[in-house]
Amino acid sequence: MTSPGVPSETGPAASEPFASAPQRSADGAEAPSRSVGGEDSAGHGGEVRLKTSCVILTMGTRPAELRRAVTSVLEQEGADLELIVVSNGAELPPLPDGVITVMLDENIGIPKGRNAGVAAASGDIVLFLDDDGWYRSRDLVRHVSRRFESDPGLGIVTFRIVDPDGGPDQRRYVPRLRVGDPLRSSRVTTFLGGAAAVRRTAFDEAGGLPDGFFYAHEESDLAWRVLDAGYDIEYDAEAVMYHPSTHPSRHEDFYRLNARNRVWLVRRNLPWPLALAHLGVWISITVARERSLPELRAWFRGFREGWRGDCGPRSPMRWSTAWRMMRIGRPPVV
Repeated sequence: MTSPGVPSETGPAASEPFASAPQRSADGAEAPSRSVGGEDSAGHGGEVRLKTSCVILTMGTRPAELRRAVTSVLEQEGADLELIVVSNGAELPPLPDGVITVMLDENIGIPKGRNAGVAAASGDIVLFLDDDGWYRSRDLVRHVSRRFESDPGLGIVTFRIVDPDGGPDQRRYVPRLRVGDPLRSSRVTTFLGGAAAVRRTAFDEAGGLPDGFFYAHEESDLAWRVLDAGYDIEYDAEAVMYHPSTHPSRHEDFYRLNARNRVWLVRRNLPWPLALAHLGVWISITVARERSLPELRAWFRGFREGWRGDCGPRSPMRWSTAWRMMRIGRPPVV
């Protein structure tokens, strides 16, 4: 069995073609799941396995990378697995038989698009995979499934992201305040949106991802609510996703949405003393860090929008949850 942290000898190539198959819509219609590796859901020796659904959200701008991502999912072994590809306002290329497709008329944003994929999923675990990422190990889904099976209190597992060109692991990909060694697993208080697995019951109890965020901080919103529901979140260094090195500011409106959604995040989830402390800390960090006047203007424009706009329902976390986050190493003010 290949370790999830070790690349297989040959990973799926972005240029590999799919066998042509008709696309099928998943809105309201039941679609068959794909069992990978020739095993039934009992696995070896009658071991009960949780069913896993993988959701890939795409805007249709990276067809070769999407092929690679899809192939890496379908090559998973020893897991009861289905794959859902969500088109966020774009045409999809032909996909292999058994893949569920969700066709959205327009780009509705990352959280709402992923929520649409989860609505079409039937798994006990939901994996989120970016369309330009992929899994090198064919054992990753089985590894993650066993993690959830062995710990009923585990709500989210977030993966280690590796540069396919062999560069060092980026510190921003490790979701803890004191990053330390990326090869060290630990409890954390947030997760990486395109490189994670979520227990479906925890996802539903937390209310899913916040539809209105469009992009930025939607993972923290879900993570805080999952923690407040009593579940744990773990960074698993053995669960590896490959992804080209990128910077978040490549996204249009990054600074505005980042600021707006940070205000929405604390308005929705924090008791007011913590909310005001959190925003005070981040104003200071932003002013000290950013040297570009246009970027600062965009950030403060988003900050104002965050106070004026509708952030959705407010449900402040318990003080015991805030204390728990502090003991883990990241209190909800930074």
